[in-house]
Amino acid sequence: MSFRVNHNVRAINANRNLQYNQNDLTRSLERLSSGIKINRASDGPAAFAISEHLRSQVVGLNQAIDNSQTAVSLLQTTEANMGEITSLLTGIRQLIIHSLNEGANDSVTLAADQNEIENALETIHQIALNAQFGEKKLLDGSNGVTGATTGNNLEFVGATMATKDSREQGFNVRITQAATRSSVTGSTALTQELVNAGEKLVVIEDGKMASYMSTPDDTVDTTIQNLRSEIKRNRLNVDIDADPSGIITIKHHDYGSGASFQVSGSTAGVLSKEANEISMAEAGVDVKGTINGESATGAGQVLTGIKGAKCTEGLSVRYYADGKGLLNEPECTVYDLESEGEVGEQSRMIPEEGITVGRVYVSQNSMIFQIGGNLANTVGFSLSNMKPASLSTNVINKSGFRSLADIDVQQYEKAQDSLRIVDEAIGQISAERGRLGAIQKNSLESNLSNLKVANENLISSESLIRDTDMAREMAVFTRDQIKTQSSAAMLAQANQDSEKVLTLLR
Repeated sequence: MSFRVNHNVRAINANRNLQYNQNDLTRSLERLSSGIKINRASDGPAAFAISEHLRSQVVGLNQAIDNSQTAVSLLQTTEANMGEITSLLTGIRQLIIHSLNEGANDSVTLAADQNEIENALETIHQIALNAQFGEKKLLDGSNGVTGATTGNNLEFVGATMATKDSREQGFNVRITQAATRSSVTGSTALTQELVNAGEKLVVIEDGKMASYMSTPDDTVDTTIQNLRSEIKRNRLNVDIDADPSGIITIKHHDYGSGASFQVSGSTAGVLSKEANEISMAEAGVDVKGTINGESATGAGQVLTGIKGAKCTEGLSVRYYADGKGLLNEPECTVYDLESEGEVGEQSRMIPEEGITVGRVYVSQNSMIFQIGGNLANTVGFSLSNMKPASLSTNVINKSGFRSLADIDVQQYEKAQDSLRIVDEAIGQISAERGRLGAIQKNSLESNLSNLKVANENLISSESLIRDTDMAREMAVFTRDQIKTQSSAAMLAQANQDSEKVLTLLR
């Protein structure tokens, strides 16, 4: 055995091992005291990077859960206000039904009904104006898609989340075919002679039938009027009229190819082509055209941007001009119809390439909610304007009512049209509530459940990587503690070896 004074290699080795063991013991104590297995990147670079990503995902999902719950609360608040509007509309409908009881009502009663209706409409206006979630208005139209149009006979109907904002340029509306109504025009005049002989006229529409057989006491006018009364009594959705010569014309109220009816007459040509045979009315056609140069589908007078359109998907406009009427658009070509009418009679026809009838301006203000932990995990929805002036704006009626705000029950015909408008408003709000309910159930609450499960799984994954297994770490701590104590003892023994050099010097 050799002895050296300057270097005690065994002591150096023992000291190095003591330091290693102390470092291990320190790390073990840190893991036990913090509960975290990876406290710094050097503890496990790959695991650290993965766990940091998982941790950011967990934080994002926690916030997404809060966002989803906020969105649900907003929808519940909105629906509560809409429910109150529906209750008021139901009350208005009851008053209209009361006003239609014409035989028992006088002007004072009708005025009282109208006053109560106007009060209810004002309440609906105030609810729509003041309903809010925090400082955010809900039903005044500021959080939906709004639109306006320029041009004759053109009206904005609605839009969806997919519709883009048109900015100040607007979207050009071009019509290639205007909608028409299903109609029948007799080829034989209804004369007094036919009336005296007992002319039977029948109209069938949507499973409902109205018929009248004339008597010698009738005139041509009273025959038409009696058939009109039967049509109203049986609630057929058609209008009947006759020109001075006795030619009868019947038209469906609604425009487009989806509305039709049948007719029959006991004399050939008065209504049906053959005597006592049922004839189909001439079918109406749907509007055709484009919006912003993009394809659109027509249903009656409403033109709607197709799914997948770049800017106008879901955008709907109504073109009111009748395809058989006079069109006052500047691009229309004028054709003489002398062979079909009096000399000098003219009609403006739409050329094949179509005509520009105006522009529609869309403001997209729909609400967007971040309901996921990553980019583009969003859901959006719009809240419609529930003010009376914005409800039932597309109901065709003879009273000239443009919206729910205009209804009047002080005349029988107006009360009938008011009932149609209120029914349409109730249907609109019910459909809107159903849409919002579907969003809440399918887009928010289902997503919320999924977020909670995903959040739980991510937390579990992150914990598995980063959290300390306390039982295992306690065993490691005990081992490191023993090794440290052993290293210290061996260092003391190695230091004592130097004393043996003194025996050589004595």
